Amino acid sequence: MFTRALLWRPLAPPSLAGQRTLRTSAQLRSDHLFVHRNTPENNPSIPFEFTSDNAKRAAEIIAKYPPQYKKGACIPLLDLGQRQQGFTSISVMNHVAKLLEMPPMRVYEVATFYTMFNRESEGYANQSERAFLSIQILETHPNTHISDPVGKYFLQVCTTTPCQLCDAMGILKTVEDHLGIKVGETTADKKFTLVEVECAGACSNAPVMAVNDDYYEDLTPETTIKILEDLKAGRPPAKLGPQSSRQTSEPMTGLTTLTSEPTGPGFGLQQGL
Repeated sequence: MFTRALLWRPLAPPSLAGQRTLRTSAQLRSDHLFVHRNTPENNPSIPFEFTSDNAKRAAEIIAKYPPQYKKGACIPLLDLGQRQQGFTSISVMNHVAKLLEMPPMRVYEVATFYTMFNRESEGYANQSERAFLSIQILETHPNTHISDPVGKYFLQVCTTTPCQLCDAMGILKTVEDHLGIKVGETTADKKFTLVEVECAGACSNAPVMAVNDDYYEDLTPETTIKILEDLKAGRPPAKLGPQSSRQTSEPMTGLTTLTSEPTGPGFGLQQGL
């Protein structure tokens, strides 16, 4: 009977061990471009050289590194090129590679890894639309050199977890509604470009928005609009950093330590010591 029961027992399904299974996940899109596509305003045939002042600054940066490690200057030189050109074009990358005697691909790898480098024109719905509009401009004005891809004020709203918990999406929507643009776009007057970034590094002061090199923290919709209006009028916002009443990163409810004068030398020691 035992043998017969074994014979009539249903076979177990085959093991999937060692077999590959097909899985799919939601497609996530980024507002950043990680491959290069030649366009009229961004292609290797457009010459780029540092200005005399920036060339001197570049030499000072390179001199900080031993000759065999001067490739360590790649990031600061790319940043210098972006500040001069308005964005990190393929010509900027090639020039940096030439200065540092690096394979261009090594510079491309750096520029595509760090989102601080803006490698494409902002303000158009997609790459093909941007290229089409650029071609139209060049056909009617052949001597035009398009090199203003990012607005005067580069707005970077952090939406990582700490900022999310403090209504970063509300701040992002406030900026979009007030300026009439979406993430990745530039206003018609070329004053503002808006992007969404990951971790501005000021988590204790969330939510945070960086405007070029300046941080504005502890934002509310009201303070965000005030900052944008000041920038529109061409005047610097009255206050950098926290827009609340606190100083730097101190607790919102006030200091809990270091609230009295520090004790002098020898405090708490025996008299004989």
